[in-house]
Amino acid sequence: MTPEEPKVPEEVTGEESGGPPPPTLDERITGALVGAAVGDALGGPVEGYSPDQIAERHGGRIHGVVGPWHGDDWRTARPIAPYHKGDGHVTDDTLMTHALIRVYERVRDHLDAYAIAGHLVPDLMTNPRWIPELQTETLPLHRVFLAEKWLVARLAYGHVDPREAGVGNIVNCGAAMYMAPVGLVNAAGPAAAYAEALDVAGAHQSSYGREAAGVFAAAVAAAATPGATPDSVVTACLSLAKDGTRAAIEAVCEVAARHRDFESALGPLRAAVAPYDTVGPDYRSPSLAARRPSRLHSIEELPIALGMLLVAGGDFRHAVLGSVNYGRDCDSIATMAGALAGALGAPVPEDWAKTVAEASRLDLWEPARTLATVTREIFERDVRRRRAHERAFSALGGRPCSG
Repeated sequence: MTPEEPKVPEEVTGEESGGPPPPTLDERITGALVGAAVGDALGGPVEGYSPDQIAERHGGRIHGVVGPWHGDDWRTARPIAPYHKGDGHVTDDTLMTHALIRVYERVRDHLDAYAIAGHLVPDLMTNPRWIPELQTETLPLHRVFLAEKWLVARLAYGHVDPREAGVGNIVNCGAAMYMAPVGLVNAAGPAAAYAEALDVAGAHQSSYGREAAGVFAAAVAAAATPGATPDSVVTACLSLAKDGTRAAIEAVCEVAARHRDFESALGPLRAAVAPYDTVGPDYRSPSLAARRPSRLHSIEELPIALGMLLVAGGDFRHAVLGSVNYGRDCDSIATMAGALAGALGAPVPEDWAKTVAEASRLDLWEPARTLATVTREIFERDVRRRRAHERAFSALGGRPCSG
């Protein structure tokens, strides 16, 4: 059965809402994309560590932008070198998100796996850009992780069918981490976002990694629905998610509902997701069964991001800081939590956004303006296509066209 799209509550569709006007499409797109970049930058310097290690290193919980884990030795210290993580620098999560927006800008319509092969891969390979963590201008391909380099090996050199190119890659959050634009293009339509993201992510991931990409896009689309709440976002995810991904989200969010502060939630959320996570307790020493296809497992990042969104009640600062202090793959967790909170309309702290933009030498607002324009074009095209279908179906003796 195909899940129904969410209904827009009447109280937020009328002109007289009795409160501040709900966020516009442009504001939600900007909040999601700027919020994702801010979460990414805050989480980058503590990625891979536990909450206890983070607290010991920083003398307590992190409350904003911090420097590299190894300080001035970031260029040579292991296991992070040669990346300058920290000081407000975004990571590959944001670089890939912006790359996908450039594909939408080029295609100006819904995307599929072939668009990844035809546009995103060449962009990674041929267009030098400023890479904050490398402190130089170079090809994005030189920064992205091995799971993203897989796109180039399989599609540019292996000439694999783009719809199947993700098979064989390590199963991780690599595709999910940059799927927010798919959710925003399909704002208020989580089922459509889910379907489009699954197609797009087929070029990159398989199994629960691909599933997470679809569910995260659906979550962003659900968050961009007028009247949406953290609870309605989770409900939309559970209506679409399959197998271990659905079970993990359900388990984590059931625990998250009992907490209103991320400090008390850190341990319980990890315990809730642990049975579905293949990496194991030591993030830097994955188990032998890590990141292999399975219908029983899930990536860790998406369920935890949804859990932190619930714990925070949709508040941006609380959701992102909870994600950052959770540790492990916290740049991607905070990217997702930041995108969801921003899409809901939670304000992104201006000081954080300004610091990240300046430190990363990136205009965080221009991609949002671009995607908002393209999103409206795609919606208008969708309406024309739908009307043509209705007329054709009516001519076959079906229901009359809706007008």
